[in-house]
Amino acid sequence: MKVYKKLSDARILLQQKSLTKSGHNKFAGYKYFELADFLPAIQEIFNQVGLVDVITFNKEVAMMQLYDTDDGSSVVFISPMGSASLKGCHEVQNIGAVETYQRRYLYVTALAISEHDALDATTGSVEPVKKPEPAPKLTLEKNPIVGEKGSFQIVAPAKPEGDTAEWLDIIQTASHMLLDLCSNDADVMSIFKKNKTLFDTVKATDPEFFKDMMGKFTETKNKFKKD
Repeated sequence: MKVYKKLSDARILLQQKSLTKSGHNKFAGYKYFELADFLPAIQEIFNQVGLVDVITFNKEVAMMQLYDTDDGSSVVFISPMGSASLKGCHEVQNIGAVETYQRRYLYVTALAISEHDALDATTGSVEPVKKPEPAPKLTLEKNPIVGEKGSFQIVAPAKPEGDTAEWLDIIQTASHMLLDLCSNDADVMSIFKKNKTLFDTVKATDPEFFKDMMGKFTETKNKFKKD
């Protein structure tokens, strides 16, 4: 069947492309291909050699069937279905995330794309799991504002202890709650000034997280400028 010859040709053509890995696993310290990094090149090559891919999903497997557009012969690649439970996402968004990953893995398999060995990257590099300390809690009575109205003070532990990720999430959640209560750009600046010491600790703990969190401040301030 010519489909195998065309698939072989497609693999060789893809290897000749200069592709850039945009995915980054910060924990294990390696980069990987995201779907958008290679999909345009693959579709261009498929059109060139005469292949078309059809991807389907069910509860058990994800399947890619590659067809020869000349004689209709085909070859099938199958991957077991996984699941996702992303924080803050609806069920349909979790489904979409799973399907995106499954598509990526199917293309990696079908086109023999060389990827970093994630298992080797993490095996043996993980420190023994310590019993987690109680996560810090945001001190709230009815809301994250204390003192006179408009003081915009966040009451929370000054330093991350225990689960740092949860501590950062607490600070970000409280900040966003306060920003939603702002009525002008002066309120936005007040939140930042009143909690500067706390925000400085966030910045020292995780600069990238701080940058993302400050994006909400800029967005809110710009909204009032437009109004």
